[in-house]
Amino acid sequence: MQAKLETRPSVRRRAVTGALGLALLGAGLPAAGAATAATTTPTATTATTATTRDAGSGMARFYDQKVTWSACEGMDMPKDLQCGKVTVPLDYARPKGRTLDVALARYRTTGDSRGSVLLNFGGPGGSGLNELAVGGKEFMHLTNGYDVVTFDPRGVGRSSPVSCGPATLKIMEATDGDGGTSDPEDVLKRLRDAAAECAEYSGPVLSHIGTVDAARDMEVMRRALGDDRLNYLGFSYGTRLGAVYAARFPDQVGRMVLDGVDTLTEPLTEQGLAGARGQQTALENFLDWCVEDIACPFGQDARTAREQVERLVASLDSDPVPSAFGEPFTGQDMVGAIGQALYSRELWPSLERALAQLLEDGDTRGLEGFSSGGVTFPVREPVHEPGRAPVRGDKGAGLTDDEDVPMDNLPAALMAINCADDPDRPTAAQVTASLGRLRARYEEASPVFGRYRLTQVLMCYGRPKGTDYIRDDVKDLDTAKMLLVGTRGDPATPYRWTVETADRLGTSAVVLDNRGEGHTGYASSECVHRKVDDFLLYGSLPPDGSSCGPESATGTGSD
Repeated sequence: MQAKLETRPSVRRRAVTGALGLALLGAGLPAAGAATAATTTPTATTATTATTRDAGSGMARFYDQKVTWSACEGMDMPKDLQCGKVTVPLDYARPKGRTLDVALARYRTTGDSRGSVLLNFGGPGGSGLNELAVGGKEFMHLTNGYDVVTFDPRGVGRSSPVSCGPATLKIMEATDGDGGTSDPEDVLKRLRDAAAECAEYSGPVLSHIGTVDAARDMEVMRRALGDDRLNYLGFSYGTRLGAVYAARFPDQVGRMVLDGVDTLTEPLTEQGLAGARGQQTALENFLDWCVEDIACPFGQDARTAREQVERLVASLDSDPVPSAFGEPFTGQDMVGAIGQALYSRELWPSLERALAQLLEDGDTRGLEGFSSGGVTFPVREPVHEPGRAPVRGDKGAGLTDDEDVPMDNLPAALMAINCADDPDRPTAAQVTASLGRLRARYEEASPVFGRYRLTQVLMCYGRPKGTDYIRDDVKDLDTAKMLLVGTRGDPATPYRWTVETADRLGTSAVVLDNRGEGHTGYASSECVHRKVDDFLLYGSLPPDGSSCGPESATGTGSD
């Protein structure tokens, strides 16, 4: 999830994550004498010891590799985009065992090279290669000093992609309707069975997925790229990934920017509530804007417009209309599409037109445009021999061809990574006892998005308990200064998460307050874009607590 980046078709596929209730998301630096306070080298920490221990226990062959770059294959790939890979251990506890390849892509620097800046666009579950191929123009200014590099994290895209096969649809069916509150025992049984299918279809990588492993992969990337420190720009979920890397390798942090800051401590249930509240506020802001336009399909009164949206959702849930693909288009499908459109104010006019098409002609195509690549497409089953897990993650496994990436990879990876990062595993009795109370809280948070978000509490049921490292250890960092960008009107990552995460990370964190709308600030605010680029390129760090004002009619924001 990442602001203006959501306007691109490849990013709109994140609607699937909402449908599953989880959308929420040396050469590199100047010489030491030229570094600013923003890039002051921190003191050595236990991570240095850990890195040295890694090198002495079988990690040297991974740390010593170099990336071989070549033109990216594929009709939609820009000619100047280069692709490569690094090989990483499947299990870092057994670096002499199985390996997998992580796919990389880059735009070469056009100026004096400072090395690389690594991008993660969020998700989790989104392909970095696809994002950079489609939206690379947003980052071209950074090529004045850096190779702009991104990657498909393990389990995602071309990097041993996970899949749930037919179980993806089973999960969605199990959690549709009332969010599981009418018969929670049946829903939990179906989710447990589906989790077993996900493990079968995903293969060995599923047991070694998650942000902690991905952060260690980034250290392999940094070394393979030849950078003394990691320069990094992460959006939404990518902020969680950046924070974990900083905790694991604090003395390797270069210029790091976290935009649309994720929570490090809240359980998935609370994240869902925050998402419901944020999207409800964004919807009300959209409707306030819409009713000022004579073409608004809900009339010219904001309160009446909100009531009409709620009635329309209920009506479509009870009596769906045919979608462009012949499948039923329900109220929850509409909610998912609206939720995607609300991530960027630039999409509001398109959302207004799409809702008018639905109300006036029963035409769902406009709304489906916000969620294409999602629930209406069939799930391609991975091909593997009967009784044998797929070869993804086997010893020496290479990159997956783009056309062989399972169509359900995004929701499957999102579930797998979020569950691997979450240590909470309530029992069936605890889930059953809490669902009614949770439903009331979710519906109070948002009469439109509440039920849609409620199923988040169920998604990790039947899966192994996740790590407690993020909650317990990602705090009080001794690193170079990091820039954290929080947007006041962000429907996915509330501004308070930026403040809370900054307090948790400690004195290394510097907050930039973006007083605008939409998810993240880099692509929607010229002020944020300028300050982030100035920090990454020149080490010019804004004062802690400084702000960017709302974008004016000309698209510029005040400092």
